[in-house]
Amino acid sequence: MDISCHSFIRMARQAAPLMKDGGTMFAMSYHGAQKVVPNYNVMRPVKAALEAACRYLAFELGGDKIRVHAISPGPLKTRAASGLKDFDRMLNDAVERSPVGELVDIVDVGFTSAYLATPYGRRLTGQTMYVDGGVSIMA
Repeated sequence: MDISCHSFIRMARQAAPLMKDGGTMFAMSYHGAQKVVPNYNVMRPVKAALEAACRYLAFELGGDKIRVHAISPGPLKTRAASGLKDFDRMLNDAVERSPVGELVDIVDVGFTSAYLATPYGRRLTGQTMYVDGGVSIMA
């Protein structure tokens, strides 16, 4: 909880005074914050707390023209994810369930974050943005 949630809050409060012209902050979440994902273990409530923290920071910092988002990508092949039990099965399931029929990659996450940081996303804040090829909309 300290590493994944509280540290983001502390960093946001330290960064906000430096963002004199406003800006955008991002935290990385995962679908397991909203829905049950087997083998996601203790990270489930931690990511849920992180998403709530993003909403409250968006409220607190909005008057300073600072927007805050949680980005929730689909399964990505990362070092942290490799420690999850049955991660390969999770990847295969994401491809099968995705309306676009493909896994997302870090470039997709970067494109979404870049969009949200531009004036095109100027009225968006406090949201959890899913970048998962539509997996999160599937039953």
